[in-house]
Amino acid sequence: MIIISHHRAEELVSVSRNAEELSNFTGDLTQVFWQLCDKFPEDLIIWKEDSVQFEEHNISHIFPHSLIMASYPVANYFIGDEIGYVDQLPFINPKLEVRYPTWRMSTDVGGIYGKTAQQFEGRFKHIKSFGYLLNSMAKTGQQNSLFCYSDPALVQSKLENKKLPTRNTSVLFSFVGQHYKKVRLLILFFCFLKYERKFPLISLLKALFKTSYFRLNVELPQPKLPESNNIPDSEIIDVIIPTLGRPQHLKNVLFDLRNQQMKPEKVIIVEQNPNSNSSSDLNYLKTEEWPFQIIHHFIHQTGACNARNLALKEVKSDLVFFADDDIRFNERLLYDTVQEINKYNLPAIHLNSLQEGEEVTFQKMKQWGGFSTCSSIVRFEFVKKVSFSLAFEHGFGEDYDYGMKLRNLGCDIIYHPQMILKHLKAGSGGFRDVMQDEKIASFQKPKPSPTFMVLVNRHYNNIMRRGYKVNLFLKFYSRQSVKNPIRYLSVMKRRWEISEQKAMELQQQSNCTRR
Repeated sequence: MIIISHHRAEELVSVSRNAEELSNFTGDLTQVFWQLCDKFPEDLIIWKEDSVQFEEHNISHIFPHSLIMASYPVANYFIGDEIGYVDQLPFINPKLEVRYPTWRMSTDVGGIYGKTAQQFEGRFKHIKSFGYLLNSMAKTGQQNSLFCYSDPALVQSKLENKKLPTRNTSVLFSFVGQHYKKVRLLILFFCFLKYERKFPLISLLKALFKTSYFRLNVELPQPKLPESNNIPDSEIIDVIIPTLGRPQHLKNVLFDLRNQQMKPEKVIIVEQNPNSNSSSDLNYLKTEEWPFQIIHHFIHQTGACNARNLALKEVKSDLVFFADDDIRFNERLLYDTVQEINKYNLPAIHLNSLQEGEEVTFQKMKQWGGFSTCSSIVRFEFVKKVSFSLAFEHGFGEDYDYGMKLRNLGCDIIYHPQMILKHLKAGSGGFRDVMQDEKIASFQKPKPSPTFMVLVNRHYNNIMRRGYKVNLFLKFYSRQSVKNPIRYLSVMKRRWEISEQKAMELQQQSNCTRR
């Protein structure tokens, strides 16, 4: 392990390897960093502010393999919270008390393996700012199978979840210009005018002509992982499936589970029918033989959130497969997925769910910004601590909300392109009921949907809310009939207010139901 000590990410203080000081490296901080990567590619390279005391005994836990990059903001991030004006993904609003997926790297303390950093050297060697370099590697790397974290285990004294100091405006514009679509610069510029009362025209113009790294492809070296041909005998998996009006589709899912090389321990089915005089459509649960225990709940309350919460009460296994009643998959899916979970020590995995005719969009493993309740496998140690919010019942957004709850516990969610299932999107049955009254004039309908507004209020900070609102207003303008911009703004403000009010009502109803 190599330790680079610096002063404010500008002045190199010392370099040591395995507790022995190295003195034959010259140049500024970034030059020395690249020299060390080239000379010691197999080493983990730690950077830290000279005054920071980091927890060396946690290093093997924080960096179990070479596809990890982690840091922790003892005092600040290099890229400020204003990035939320152009980016509302979970990665830019870390919860600082847990190991949280984020590309926002701090120069205070962190690390990356030399051979991993080497893959960025050809494109980023010209970058002089060490903080800019770290964030460029993380932002680009996250789309290329680099797992990036804020990890409080790096330091002895933890930081409370609070607003961190803002960096140079010009740096922010340059970073957005190089790592996002250029149009995002215009949104950022507008937000600075409106909310920051600043007119950063020079920063905008310079950023427009910066070299773009957006969607830059980087091939990272595969980590050395322990070979394992067997899943531990103690590793078991339960499957939960809410269903409504799709008996044949569900039967096909059960057949796929029955044919699995690694069979689940339990399959927990929550069947719903709003008719209180109805009976179950799933007679085959008793007439067929199944190589796993089936727990069947038949209830007359509809809604996937309530159904999944009911099913989760039955789970006792190591892993939970969140499944839908209209998916199909091959006989190796569970076995191969659990192998990957164990190989990379993943807390949760997002399977590649494809509809008919769809092709794989993302070809590499990567940290995922969402969560899917039809194609995710999660460790029970996290699942047992959270539930689905009834504020989203019959609408959309419960999966994103649940994924955020998992991340806030320190559960990263990794997308795997090779673990594929087919999502049929059956035309009948299901839980969504989001049709709006056609008699209501468009200017009186909420925008965004009330359930999405619940997500915004729960999981976006103030800057992210503002950025989302600006982006929504701009994108929706071309899709509606009001072309007078002044009239349009008036209508959208009203629709936003209606959405906020309905979101508040949904949250209140959810709180009352919990009680």
